[in-house]
Formats: sequence, structure tokens, C-alpha cells
Amino acid sequence: MMADQQHKMEGMGSRGVTRPMMDTEGNEHMDMSAMKMSTDDRMTMLKEHHKQTLWVYWVIVLLGLWMITSPLTFDYGKNVVSPAGGRPVWLSLSDRIAAMYWSDIISGFLLVVFGWRSLKPNRPYSVWIICFIGIWISMAPLLFWAPTAVAYYNGTMVGALIIALSILIPGMPNMITFMKMGGNVPTGWSYNPSSWPQRAIMIGLAFIGWLASRYLGAFQLGYVDIAWDPFFGDGTLNVLNSDMSHSWPISDAALGTLAYTLEFLMGFMGGASRWRTMPWMVTFFGFLVIPLGLVSIFLVISQPLTVGAWCALCLFSAIIMLPMIPLQIDEVIAMWQHMVQRKQKGDSLWKVFWKGGDALSTENDQRSPELATFVDSPWKVSKSSLWGMTAPWQLTISVFIGFWLMISPFVFKMGIETSGANLNHLGGALAIVLR
Repeated sequence: MMADQQHKMEGMGSRGVTRPMMDTEGNEHMDMSAMKMSTDDRMTMLKEHHKQTLWVYWVIVLLGLWMITSPLTFDYGKNVVSPAGGRPVWLSLSDRIAAMYWSDIISGFLLVVFGWRSLKPNRPYSVWIICFIGIWISMAPLLFWAPTAVAYYNGTMVGALIIALSILIPGMPNMITFMKMGGNVPTGWSYNPSSWPQRAIMIGLAFIGWLASRYLGAFQLGYVDIAWDPFFGDGTLNVLNSDMSHSWPISDAALGTLAYTLEFLMGFMGGASRWRTMPWMVTFFGFLVIPLGLVSIFLVISQPLTVGAWCALCLFSAIIMLPMIPLQIDEVIAMWQHMVQRKQKGDSLWKVFWKGGDALSTENDQRSPELATFVDSPWKVSKSSLWGMTAPWQLTISVFIGFWLMISPFVFKMGIETSGANLNHLGGALAIVLR
């Protein structure tokens, strides 16, 4: 009996810890034994899992103390800067300093309180509050136009750590108590759209986009004096200081950094069945990647029309977003397919959306290679990360035509502000995006 109980705990109780490298097939097989577990068994697993990840909540308490002392240690009123291009902001300098000062202290105090409460198991509300405090800490430097670089980097880095420590490393709070076991391949599919190879490329692209956006955001917030552009000279400066950019109440580049931060972290969230077990998270992740990604891309391609200049790193960010959209669509489709199927079975869509639904299949993904085999079989793992994407020759040719239309004004020296150049820029970009 004890051996059987330990066998179950290795399946469910260890979820959330180093999940990308876990033997997904073996763990899915072990998780199947938990389908008929009693409430007491699940609570036992929850407490055992909490013991394994107890260090997380101690670190959150320590980070809370770090945030409380940060304004005193770094002095947000010293070496202050103004936003680039003489950009007006909604707070005076003294108000910006005070807002960041009290935001960090209050956030740190709340982290200590709710981190301490989370040292006991079965306190999901405290853990979720910690997660939202981490999101706020990440947002505060953008909203308050952090007056010093150290305030910005401290907030964005600690905020990301708090999110990761609260719901990524230990897993979704109390999910063990209601998680539905079963197969991880959607009905009628030949692959799993939530497999780690599928998500690894999204995580990597999001991190690269985060690096580019953080650099552009640092310029707009005034922490660096020059925005480097390898191709268009002062084009990046003109775009970042344009009326279109200044129409935003916060730095649009720094807002992109926050979006990439959430995309990067959410790429790690959940197991290989998250299209079925966490529909809410897949929906939010899809919203960040697909509609917001399209808006970002169209804002970038409108630069020559509205500003009369190109921004190289902005174009780079848009290029990064392009493959992320089709890579995420298949997971969203699998999630909605599952919700429709559960609705047809009589389940509540509300409960399925927030807590997942019973599996309609016991089939596990035998096709996707383990992410840990990337070093030995990089091509095999890379190829599996692109399943669901196709590139018919007609669409591939249209992409090359669109790219040619975009660069032709420079080739023929038409000038970026002529009507012919505008038509080529917009038409070429639309051909690439809508392919």
C-alpha cells in the first residue's frame, strides 16, 4: 500500500518541478492511476508536493524583504532621468519618485504577508495574490515612468521572479485537488500541440523579443541616450520619438517588454496536457500572442506611412511575432475543440474553462521527442516543434514577393515618403503577414 501511494505521488506530487525535462510518457502513465483517487488521497499528495516546493515560499518572503529595502538601498531620487524626446508624462518627477518608492515598499510588505501564509498548504488564494503582486511589480515601472534605471530593472526582474515562483515552479495552486487525468493527444490529432518541443520555440522567440523590447523601452524611459539602428540611421530615433509613439500614456516599447515577459513565463506554465487541463491559461496565452501580436505587427508596418521612417529593432520584433502566431493557433484550436466536446457531454463550460475537463482519450504522445534529447538530436526536436505549420510553395513565393515589395523603394531609391513607396511598404507587409 505504501509503495502504491509513493508511486502515485511521483506522478502528481512532483508536478511543477523541472517539468520540461521530465519523462512525460512515464508520468502521464503514472497519473492515470490517480483518476479514481479519493479526496483524502489528493490532499495527501497536495501536502507532499507542498513540502517539496516549500523553499519557493521562503524565497518569496525574502524577495518581499528585498522589495521593502530597495527604495532605501538604491535611492530612487538620485540620478533621475527624463523620458526621451522631451516626452510629457502624467506624473511630475517628485510624484514618480514617490509612486515607485511606496509601490515597492507596499508590494514587498504584501509579499512577506502572503508568502508567510503560503508556507502552509492549501492556501491557493494567497498564492494567486502573490502572482498578481508580481504582475503589479512588473507593471509599476511602466505606469509610473520609473525615474531611475535601477528602479525599472529591479521591478521588472523581481516581478518576473515572483510570477515564476508562485505559479510556474510549484505549478497552478491546488491543481492536484481537481486535475483530470488522461491522454495528452487531442481527439483526431496526430501530435500534441502542448508538447515541450512545440512550446520551446515559443519560449525562445519570446525571450529574444523581450531583449529587443527592453532595449527600446530603456531608450524611451530615458535610461540610454541612443537607440542603435544598423540599417536606417536615425529611423529608430524618429519612430520612438514620433507623435504616434507619444500618443501612448506609457512607453509602448516597455509595454511590449511586459507582454513578452508574460509570454515567456506562460510558455513554461502547465504540463503536456495543458490544452485540456488549463483552458483559461491557453486562452490568455493565445490572446497575448495572436490578437496582440497582430496589432503589434500592423503598428510596425504602418511606421513608414505615419512616421516616414523605419525602426530596425521594431521590425525585428515584428518578425519574431510572425511565427509565434501560427505556432500558438493549434493549441488554441485543440483547447476549444476539447471545450466543445465536454459541453456536448453535458459539462459546465465555466468549470471546464477554469479547471479543465475529463479526457476523451487515453492516447499519449508517442511521436514528439523528449526536449532533453535536443543536444543529441537537434534536427529531430526542432522539426517536431514546427508540427502544425505548413509552407505551400504558393504562399512561400508570396512571402518573397512581399519582401521584395518592401525593400524595392530602397533598391530604386524612391524615398520612404513617396506614395509609391508607401504602397509598396504596406502591400508587401500585408502579403507577408496574411500569407
